Amino acid sequence: MSLYVVAPAARDDLLGIWQYYAGEIGDPDLADRMVNEIVSAFHTVSRTPGIGHLRSDLSEEPLRFWTVRKYLIIYRSETTPVEIARVLHSARDVQAILGG
Repeated sequence: MSLYVVAPAARDDLLGIWQYYAGEIGDPDLADRMVNEIVSAFHTVSRTPGIGHLRSDLSEEPLRFWTVRKYLIIYRSETTPVEIARVLHSARDVQAILGG
């Protein structure tokens, strides 16, 4: 059984992150490293789902937030397995994206 599932929106987020570093920055190796580091964080939050912070100011849902570099891993810790909902850069308007 998987320790986590990745929601379609989070998959799209990962693809966008990879495309940004590979295409706009021009460094596919960096793109791979960034995505691998983020996916490694998925394993971390799935093993210890209480490590993230609840942010009721950003979402009405009980979502937890864990930071990797400047990216927010946004996940549902109450589900089994843990659901990775989004992966967003912290400079974005997270509240507006999450509809909170």
